[in-house]
Amino acid sequence: MIRSYLLTPGPTPVPDVILSELGKPLIHHRTPQYRQIFREVSEGLKSVFQTRNDVLTLTSSGTGAMEAAVVAVANSQDEVIVIRGGKFGERWGEIAQVYGMKVIAIDVPWGEGVSPEQVQLALKQHPKTAAVFATLCETSTGVTHDIKAIAALTRQSQALLVVDAISGLGAEELRQDEWGVDVVVSGSQKGLMLPPGLSFVSVGERVWKRMEQTKTPRFYFDLLAYKKSLADDDVPYTPAIPLVIALRQALRLIQEEGMEKILQRHQKLAAATRAGAKGLGLELFSKTPCNVLTAVKIPQGVNGEKIVSYLRDEKGVTIAGGQAEMKGKIWRIAHLGAIAPLDILVAFSALELAFKKFGYPVKLGSGVAAAEEVFSC
Repeated sequence: MIRSYLLTPGPTPVPDVILSELGKPLIHHRTPQYRQIFREVSEGLKSVFQTRNDVLTLTSSGTGAMEAAVVAVANSQDEVIVIRGGKFGERWGEIAQVYGMKVIAIDVPWGEGVSPEQVQLALKQHPKTAAVFATLCETSTGVTHDIKAIAALTRQSQALLVVDAISGLGAEELRQDEWGVDVVVSGSQKGLMLPPGLSFVSVGERVWKRMEQTKTPRFYFDLLAYKKSLADDDVPYTPAIPLVIALRQALRLIQEEGMEKILQRHQKLAAATRAGAKGLGLELFSKTPCNVLTAVKIPQGVNGEKIVSYLRDEKGVTIAGGQAEMKGKIWRIAHLGAIAPLDILVAFSALELAFKKFGYPVKLGSGVAAAEEVFSC
C-alpha cells in the first residue's frame, strides 16, 4: 500500500484529530448543543480573519461565498473593478457579469502581482466604482497581491474592497480591520485544514450600510439572512453539521499554535520549497510568490502531465499542474495548512526519482538538500 502525500492547494491534508470529529454521531442543528458549538466557531473565526466583524458561515464551496459577496455590494449596471491575473481573479469578473455589473478589468500578466498604481488609476478613471474585487493569493499562479496597499486606496473612495482569501487565509498576512478590508471570503479546505464544504464571509460595517441600498436578486446567498440568524447562533438553512463540529477542533489547533507562529511556519515552508525547486534547476513562475504554494515552470522537453500522474499513481505524492492557459506549463506544489517539512522533502525526493525515470538530467538529492538547508535554520 502506497502512503499518500497531498500537496495540492486545496484540498489540503486533514489532521487525524480533526478527522476523528467527522466520525462522531450526528446531532440536530436546531438544538442548544449545536448552537453552543456554532457560537464557539463563529467567535474563533474572528481571530483567523483578524477582525471584530461578524464572520458568516455558509454551506458551499468558496465560490458560493464569492457570489454572496458580489450580490451584497453592487447592483446591476454598477461599475466594479476586478483585478485579473489568474483563474480565480477572473472568477470575480465572471460572477459580476452574470448579475449585469459593468466590469472594469485590471489585467495583470499571469505570474505577476498588481501594482497599487494600477488600482489607483482605475479608481480615478471610475470614481463611481461600487467595489474592487481582489485576490490575496492567486492559486492558479502562486502570486500574492498587496492587499494592504490596495485597501489604503479604496478607503479613500466610495468603493468597497472585497478580497478572495480562500487559499490565502491562515498562510498569508491579512489584517482585515487594521488594513480596512471591507469583505473577506474564504473556504474550509485550505488553511483551515478541513474537507471542502464550508465557506465564510467576514463583513465590515460599510458593507451592511451598502446592502441596505443593494437590490441584486439573492436568496440562499442573502447575507442579511445569515446575519439575522447569527444573532441566535444559527444559520438560515441546514448547515454541514459534521464540518462545523470539525471546524471547532481546527480552530482550537490554530489558537494553540497562534496566528503569528502559523504565518512564520508557512513562510519557512514556502522558502524551503522555493529553495528545493532552485536546487533542481527549476525556474519559479511567480514574480511575487505567496506562502500558499510554489509555482515552477516545467522544463523544456518534459511532459508535465505525465510527471504529475507518475508522482500520484506510483509514488503517492499529489501535486497540481497548471490551470487554464498555464496547463502543461507549470507545476504547483502546496505548502499550506497541515503540510509539514517532511512532506516537502518527500515531494522533492519523489520528483527527483520521476526526473531520473523520464530521462531529465538530475542530481539525486539536490532538491531535497536545498530544502533541508532552509529547514535546518
